[in-house]
Amino acid sequence: MSDAFSTRVLNVATGSSETVVDLTHACEAFLREVAPGRDGLLNLFVPHATAGIAIIETGAGSDDDLLAALHSLLPADDRWQHRHGSPGHGRDHVLPAIVPPHATLPVLGGRLELGTWQSVCLVDTNKDNPNRNVRLSFLG
Repeated sequence: MSDAFSTRVLNVATGSSETVVDLTHACEAFLREVAPGRDGLLNLFVPHATAGIAIIETGAGSDDDLLAALHSLLPADDRWQHRHGSPGHGRDHVLPAIVPPHATLPVLGGRLELGTWQSVCLVDTNKDNPNRNVRLSFLG
């Protein structure tokens, strides 16, 4: 594989509750290894039908606010036609239309170009799937 492209899969344990998992440090570690001093793009992709990637502030309540907003937009009740799994699981399959399963971020000098309060996060509302994969790919 070319030095211009590197990829790796992160295994993320999300447990049995809805969660927002900060992946920023894992992204930074990946870039330190594969892209020191280089410019390019970091792509994250979640190959799951019930999870997404968000760029959001964490640690000040915004991650909990995001989960609360998703509850308002996508209630975990019996309105969903997709009915297997936990009650309301059909909403988890709608989540990627709102929180997409991918993000592409600029990398300058081997570092993510995030705003001061931005973090790269996995959003997982599916209580039935406690383990997720996130593919990190650097192109530069």
